Amino acid sequence: MCGICGIIHDKPQPVDRPALEGMNAALIHRGPDSDGFYIRPGVGLAMRRLAIIDLTTGDQPIPNEDETIWVVQNGEIYNFPELRADLEKRGHAFRTNTDTECIVHLYEEYGDDCVQRLRGMFAFALWDEKAQRLLIARDRMGKKPLYYSIQNGTLYFSSELTSLLTALPHKPEIHLPSIDFYLSLQYIPEPLTPYEGVFKLTAAHQLTFERKTLRQAQDKQLNVKRYWQLEYEPKLDAPKDELIVELRSRLRSAVEMRMISDVPLGAHLSGGIDSSIIVALMAEASSHPVKTFSVGFEESSFSELPYARAVAGRYATDHHEFTLTFGDIPATLSKMITHFGEPLADPSAIPLFHLARLTRRHVTVALNGDGGDEAFAGYHRYWLDPWANRYAKLPLILTERLVPALARLLPNNKDRPVGGNLVDGLKRLEQLVAIDPRASILRWGSYFSPAWNESLWRADFRGLLDDRLAESFLVGKFEEAHAQSFMDRTLYADIHSYLPGDLLVKADRMTMAHSLEGRSPFLDHELAGWAARLPENMKVRGRAGKYLLRKAFARELPPGVHARGKQGFGIPLAGWFRGPLADWAREVILNPQSPLDQWFESHPRQQLLDEHISGRANHGKKIYALVVLGLWGEMLSRYWGVGRRGDQTRFR
Repeated sequence: MCGICGIIHDKPQPVDRPALEGMNAALIHRGPDSDGFYIRPGVGLAMRRLAIIDLTTGDQPIPNEDETIWVVQNGEIYNFPELRADLEKRGHAFRTNTDTECIVHLYEEYGDDCVQRLRGMFAFALWDEKAQRLLIARDRMGKKPLYYSIQNGTLYFSSELTSLLTALPHKPEIHLPSIDFYLSLQYIPEPLTPYEGVFKLTAAHQLTFERKTLRQAQDKQLNVKRYWQLEYEPKLDAPKDELIVELRSRLRSAVEMRMISDVPLGAHLSGGIDSSIIVALMAEASSHPVKTFSVGFEESSFSELPYARAVAGRYATDHHEFTLTFGDIPATLSKMITHFGEPLADPSAIPLFHLARLTRRHVTVALNGDGGDEAFAGYHRYWLDPWANRYAKLPLILTERLVPALARLLPNNKDRPVGGNLVDGLKRLEQLVAIDPRASILRWGSYFSPAWNESLWRADFRGLLDDRLAESFLVGKFEEAHAQSFMDRTLYADIHSYLPGDLLVKADRMTMAHSLEGRSPFLDHELAGWAARLPENMKVRGRAGKYLLRKAFARELPPGVHARGKQGFGIPLAGWFRGPLADWAREVILNPQSPLDQWFESHPRQQLLDEHISGRANHGKKIYALVVLGLWGEMLSRYWGVGRRGDQTRFR
């Protein structure tokens, strides 16, 4: 696990070493153990290393035998022992025992297709001196990040935005469509960032950058292409008992591969089904008690600690806990936003930030349950969607009367997260007819409705933005899926939007902020590919998801954990923003010096705060999203001096 960065000119001119060193220094939290550089005319690669495998000889960059190919990698290649054995049979000589060295020799054998043979989480950059070309690739599920930009013919890339921005000679303008995406999705989807001309390399894609001087003028200098896609057909045709045996074998193998480490490891235990299964399999494979780590809240309705303790007790783990309070929030958010480099409004990043800090005091690697919901259909909306689709087809006159009637009948639960349970979902029925059903997560999970988004923007920006931008993006993912059913297409859309755009960004930045490597067995691409081909009734039955997963591991889970529904990693935002954090939130959201005041009307922001603080509504997540956006804007002006408004024509 590391951080990587680089500067590649389109001509063999000197590389600005101080700029490269500055980029690398900004990644020190990702790799506190050592650094490394490869600098030649026109080429500079650098990395910061968190030593996990081969502590003695595993420093990077790493070359091939004649030092004409060099690589830096962020991540882990879990099948490297098998790859190495095959490559040695083919005559390749290794100088280290690290997983990273396999990449240069695979490239010698297979060229750009080397990425097809890698099983793991990775973002790597490989320089081929003879061909004068750079190959960058990112893992299939999007665990490890990679950002890039081209200015004046020079390619800059890095594992984190804050690192990349330190080296760009021209500070980018804000890309307002990305801010609009953020309001709708609470994250900015790949390949966009909030900065003009700065991009994320999309998961399961590779990028090549070649010197202009060696190519025909009409050829592309930069080429980005997909190398892998999740397939949902043909469906597996086997009895349930056989599928259970296969699932147990595949997940056990994925866990055991991720337990390979030369440093201490443990697990994040939420008390949910996914992380509990991971801990059970780790305990089965380990000769020592597994170290487990959990976070909870003083507010019992949000805390999952009792369930985590039940699992920890069942497997006699070495268990550690942390309780988060509202007093941790303001200082934590400022640190988090620096690590993200962009706005991300997933509140569960806050407890994860503190959980990672606690975990790092004891271990360097922590396994987790990320990806189980997307692979095995764990969210409530997967079974709710068919009902919602039927509702959306009702005549408008009925829906206009039905929503208020249901709202009067349902209990007023102001302190639960919006969209966090069936009651809140029913209260959002009006959104079901306003948004394309193929954009499932936007219908159920968006903090802001399209109408509210439009009312928020100042009039001079409204005409520059597409009010259906996020909806079109999600529908596009739904339609590109190689799947037949509505649910499979929705799962595909989530795996290619919400998962890499929100969940995995959160997981990577919050763990690496504390030099902690997170590993996710459910995100093993071979397991995910197998799960995709499961029939629908092996995922959802009635009002419950993860059917086969629950059946397969029923014996491993305490009864209270096995019977639980999906709770999510929520935090008590509503109460905090109505009480101890109310004044702070108001100051951030209504700050006249903030970009929020440049972009947004003041009335809807004021109304939002007033309604929430008075108790008339629960706008906790909306307030959180605007607070994050405001703090990010303050960070820009404080650190990089990026324009708050700029030339509006550049926002088109």
